[in-house]
Amino acid sequence: MELCLRAKDEQGLSDDALRAGLEGLLAAHPAKKVLIVPPDYTRYHSKAGFITNVCYHHYAAQGAQVDILPALGTHVPVTESEAADMFGDIPYARFLRHNWRADVVKLGEVPGEYLGQITEGLWKEPISVEINRRVMDESYDLILSPGQVVPHEVIGMANQAKNLFVGVGGAEMINASHMVGAIYGMERMMGRDHTPVRKIFDYALGRFLKDRPILFLLTVTTAPGGNIRTHGLFCGGGRDALEAAIALSQQKNIDFVERGLKKCVVYLDPREFKSTWLGNKAVYRTRMAIADGGELVILAPGVARFGEDEAVDALIRKYGYCGRKKVLELFRSPACEDLRANMGAAAHLIHGSSDGRFSITYAVKNISRAEIEGVHFKSADCGELMRRYDPEKLAYGYNTLPDGEEIYFIPNPALGLWIDRGRFEGGVE
Repeated sequence: MELCLRAKDEQGLSDDALRAGLEGLLAAHPAKKVLIVPPDYTRYHSKAGFITNVCYHHYAAQGAQVDILPALGTHVPVTESEAADMFGDIPYARFLRHNWRADVVKLGEVPGEYLGQITEGLWKEPISVEINRRVMDESYDLILSPGQVVPHEVIGMANQAKNLFVGVGGAEMINASHMVGAIYGMERMMGRDHTPVRKIFDYALGRFLKDRPILFLLTVTTAPGGNIRTHGLFCGGGRDALEAAIALSQQKNIDFVERGLKKCVVYLDPREFKSTWLGNKAVYRTRMAIADGGELVILAPGVARFGEDEAVDALIRKYGYCGRKKVLELFRSPACEDLRANMGAAAHLIHGSSDGRFSITYAVKNISRAEIEGVHFKSADCGELMRRYDPEKLAYGYNTLPDGEEIYFIPNPALGLWIDRGRFEGGVE
């Protein structure tokens, strides 16, 4: 590991401490042409925007060419206003756009035999490893990959190699890795290291990118009241930095509740969540905490669509969040070629359903009740519920309303994982 910073208290590392640590690290890695691959605006609270800004100015001041390639995955591109908000004064002309369908080169495959071994035989097909062509451009003599390690529904703990193979990866890796996770079972993986999907990325990183000059800059953050606290920064090219960040994130980003939640209310900041594709983190991250027969209410004033692009949006509207068993049945049907051609969407439909175990109510302003109910959610008036469950007045965690109703309130689902201690066996790895 080349840099390990841990906060001494809950207030987190100061910007000055982060800057000093980064400047020391970067001084040991001189470069003339640098590619920075940070997360996009949907990871606003990662502190990666600040880190990217520090890295950009360090190398630009030395006359290096610095390009920024946000790890979009299948998300919409970062707008100029979003870039300014998250990344500061970096010129927008320095930002490149990743096209996951057309901008990639194939590096090889993760073999089917290996996949069968790591998935207990649930997946035996090889997966192509594709990545944005710029990552393989040898004119870049340094590639920096900032990002946040946090519990994740597809891989277990987000970031590191995922930031590359999904964030700037190609269609097959994005789709297949999501489907592998969905079939294996996200409740077996969330909050854990060494999951099947993580092993896929470890395999690809070790075999196909071992000669590229990649340095990971991994944060662990929380954001009480929307104020980012950076509890750690771990930098290096290997797995040591990842494992240190995972250990800290498991302490900071996993909250155990003492009993199953009967009613959980989650707020989606409209600046960050504009689709159910992103907003369903409210489902993923709370499903292990909600009691059988419970209710999840999602306050989503900014959600105006289902998918992040038109093709995925159409698939969600067509099939809906109909449960794991039904989605797998559709996925295997010859009549659903469109679903098999977009495994990422199929996996997303599995992830976004409670499988009938608890109800999911979306309160939105910009999608009709009929459309919400058409994808198998309940619908409610956003204005009415925002008044009843005012995010400005509720405290994180348990709240008792004036009429005696008890709820559990989560102001941002992207920053953690919530688990009913009584249902969770074996802790986290």
